[in-house]
Amino acid sequence: MDGDVLSFALLAISSVLIIVNPLGATLFYVSLTSGLDPVTRAGIVKDSCRFALLILLFFAVLGTWILQLFGISLEAFRIAGGLLLFGIGMEMAYAKTSRTKMTATEKYESQDMEDIAIMPIAMPMIAGPGAITTCIVLMNEALTLTPFAIFVVILSVILSIGITYYMMRNSDYIMSKIGQREYRAINRLMGMLLIAIAVQFIINGIWMAFPALKGG
Repeated sequence: MDGDVLSFALLAISSVLIIVNPLGATLFYVSLTSGLDPVTRAGIVKDSCRFALLILLFFAVLGTWILQLFGISLEAFRIAGGLLLFGIGMEMAYAKTSRTKMTATEKYESQDMEDIAIMPIAMPMIAGPGAITTCIVLMNEALTLTPFAIFVVILSVILSIGITYYMMRNSDYIMSKIGQREYRAINRLMGMLLIAIAVQFIINGIWMAFPALKGG
């Protein structure tokens, strides 16, 4: 059981961190706030990360109840979530911006928005569909393990948002050290890892839906 919890902890931390993608969020934050003063930019960082944290924790805690409310089985949601993450991972591997994060229209419209902290930075840039799906799936799996596993999921969310907050607050320094070439290389690597995690989600969902396949 200890080995299962340790494996789950590594999976939870890596999954949430990769799908939140602090570096990608930082790049979009810079592109949307480049013309604003430092005080306003700092306020946007604080608000966007706070709202993203609340969104992910909300779905992590109440995600199971929401699935039950709509009559959705965990097996179906796990497979659907895996397919969603697989698509995001493929886009990252090919150095493309995931359409579940932000569309070109949303990015264009956000240039004229007075408050961009909630939309589109907090959601869908940081706490997008992929991150929400990941939190719900991980929390459902944690409920079958130990109370510590539940704590791990919550910690993974807090850690990921904390790293995102730190990188966005220090975006000027980070952007001076990381160019587009380095970003694409990192994004491709994270995309490959996300694809592997997505495939594991799908496999686990199929095994849960059809236990006979695992036994065979």
